[in-house]
Amino acid sequence: MNEPFRLYSKEIDADPYPSYNILRESFPCFWSKEANIWILSRYEDVLNASKDWRTFSSRKGNLIDEISERTGGTLGTTDPPNHTRLRSLAQLAFNHKSINEIAKPSIEIAEKALDNLNDKVTFDFVKEFSSVVTVKSLLKIIGLPDRNPTELRNEIVLAVSTDKEKRGRNNKLDQAFKNIAAFIAEEVNNRRKNPSDDFITRLSEVEINGDRLSDREVTLTTSMFLIAGVESLSSFMGIFALNLADHNHARRRISSDPNLMEQAIEESLRFNTSAQRFKRVLTKNHSLHGHTMKAGDSVILAFGSANRDRRKFPNPDNYDIDRKPKGHLGFGAGIHSCVGNSLARIITKETMNKFLEKIPEFKISNKNCDWITSSNFRSPVNLPLIINS
Repeated sequence: MNEPFRLYSKEIDADPYPSYNILRESFPCFWSKEANIWILSRYEDVLNASKDWRTFSSRKGNLIDEISERTGGTLGTTDPPNHTRLRSLAQLAFNHKSINEIAKPSIEIAEKALDNLNDKVTFDFVKEFSSVVTVKSLLKIIGLPDRNPTELRNEIVLAVSTDKEKRGRNNKLDQAFKNIAAFIAEEVNNRRKNPSDDFITRLSEVEINGDRLSDREVTLTTSMFLIAGVESLSSFMGIFALNLADHNHARRRISSDPNLMEQAIEESLRFNTSAQRFKRVLTKNHSLHGHTMKAGDSVILAFGSANRDRRKFPNPDNYDIDRKPKGHLGFGAGIHSCVGNSLARIITKETMNKFLEKIPEFKISNKNCDWITSSNFRSPVNLPLIINS
């Protein structure tokens, strides 16, 4: 019998939701022999596990196919008290300015990207808009030198991708992460010598009761802020545009009333989050749905599945911008919820309103777009759109 959920398959990359439904209804605590990991798929189970860091630990990493160099040095790969320390110092650096002030340059970047689409009938939303907005915005916010948006996003996608045949990492993927970390490390070193008014400098200098981050912690925190920011935000914007292309009525309502954008973003985060699955490792035996998961076992928390659980959200496979899905897990939950969620929401709101103001009518020119090969994330590699006049 075939497994109901095959983590390392192109079908799951493209559309995991039919398989999620099978898991939720028949195998809510599922042991995947293929991946050697448990999978939790129901909302209540995923939420409870997210909040119980003492049992479901992140100390050995939160990526299903972990990047060993970052383990123990980032927010996603630590538990309290080290996680509390890292998060407190990072937030102190991050909260130097208001979120609205930090997000402000994104609007100008989006406007310039849209100007470059003048007279075009077809374009790639990922390459020509979402990657440009997210890469340029985050480089500016962090204080990093400008880079080609497509090239940097491609390297970031490689860094978080999975070798589906090997069912894990490979040298090319590991090298992509090392390249990004080396780029950040050089800038961290420069800021130690020449401080500036940017995130890297503040992260290097912040302290609480004399405690400061090491160079490795500054490099890894900045690296993951860039990687997670570009991948999650660019991916979510791509999926959001895909949702709006598929649901004309919702798109036209938002175009005519931009005040609907915030609730549409929340529904898209529920309906189609880019952050699909994250890993935990059990610190002790834990029983659920008639199964006993053993201490040391790895467990997938399937956030994408939890957000489609009918027990929490009625008619979960319907995209309804009036739903206002309180409690969705589009940005995770518990102590490991996304630290940049407010910034991501504001950038998406402001830039997608600009996009719809300029391009209110569009459709997908190729329904069979490619999806990144990742055991954690889901996003289109490209999204070719046709502008309707």
